[in-house]
Parts: sequence; C-alpha cells; structure tokens
Amino acid sequence: VARRRLCLIYFKMAKSKYEYVKEFEEDIKFLPNTWTVIRIDGRSFHKFTDAHKFAKPNDERALHLMNACAEAVMKEYTEIVIAIGHSDEFSFVLRRNTTLFQRREIKIVSCLVSFFSSNYAMKWPHFFPDTPLLYPPTFDARAVTYPSYQNIRDYLSWRQADVHINNLYNTCFWALVQSGKVRSSTTMMRMICSLFS
Repeated sequence: VARRRLCLIYFKMAKSKYEYVKEFEEDIKFLPNTWTVIRIDGRSFHKFTDAHKFAKPNDERALHLMNACAEAVMKEYTEIVIAIGHSDEFSFVLRRNTTLFQRREIKIVSCLVSFFSSNYAMKWPHFFPDTPLLYPPTFDARAVTYPSYQNIRDYLSWRQADVHINNLYNTCFWALVQSGKVRSSTTMMRMICSLFS
C-alpha cells in the first residue's frame, strides 16, 4: 500500500503545469520497410590528425582504432547488418525492419554517434600508447533511408568508390610531398588540375 501511494505521489509530481513544453519536441520516425543508414564522420579531423601527428597518407593505428569503434557499435546495436568505413568515416546499415528505439531518428542517430565517439576516446590509449589525447575528438552523424535493395547496394558502392578515389588521391599526394620535390600547396594545385584535365 505504501509503495502504491509513493507511485501516485510521484505521478502527480511529474504531471506539472510545465509539462506542455514536451509538445514542442519532434518525434520523427524512419519510414517503415526502408533501409536506414547512419553515417558518422569526424569533424575537423584535418586539425585533429595534425595535432596528434598522424602518419600520412594512412595512419594504421588510426584505421585500427576506427575499426575497433565500429566493431563496438555493432556489438552494442545488433540490428546493424553491415558497416563500411574509411579514414574518419563509418556508415552503419540497420535492418530494413528494425524496431530499434521504435525507429525514432533522433534517438538512433544520437545514440550511435555518442557511443562511437566515447569508444574512440576510451580506446585511444590502446592504439596510441605513446601519444596522449590532446582534446576530445568530435563526430557528427546523419541518417538517410533507402526504399529498395538496389538503392542500398548503390549507396555501399558509392562509399566503396569514394574509398578507392580518396585513397588513390591521398597516396599520390603524400608521395609527392614526402619526396621533398614539391610543396604541399603546389602539389595540391597540380592534382586538382589533373582531376579536371
């Protein structure tokens, strides 16, 4: 009886006159029967990689750290069916019929990106034992839904093509810079011009 009274008192207290402000909150849900992609991307990572002296063009420690964070996300959120990543980016594809957080967009996006970010900071010492984390990294995230199997295949193909192009570009760019024969600004202009010729 005492427990029931306590519950009733709490319920009355929670229903205050200010509760109307909850009506301003948006509750957007992903369309049913669609593939949902959450793409996480490092914010200002050029600055972050310079500050932490990442090896160019690819720092294997950083790539392994990103993979470990993605693996942690997939273990935590088992409704993810596939992930693809490169550099400072990862895409996570949720099952077409996922019921994760009742398909609420803000909840899914915020939980995945915060879990990824916190794992990045926590796992940092394991992958960079001799490099202290100077400041916390930041990741942003966006969500997109795709209605068909062909759409989601094309999305994954697009990310794969982007991986190839960016890796090819960065490998060539840093090979020229590290050769000492050209300055990075000059090299950048040469490579940009080559893209349009």
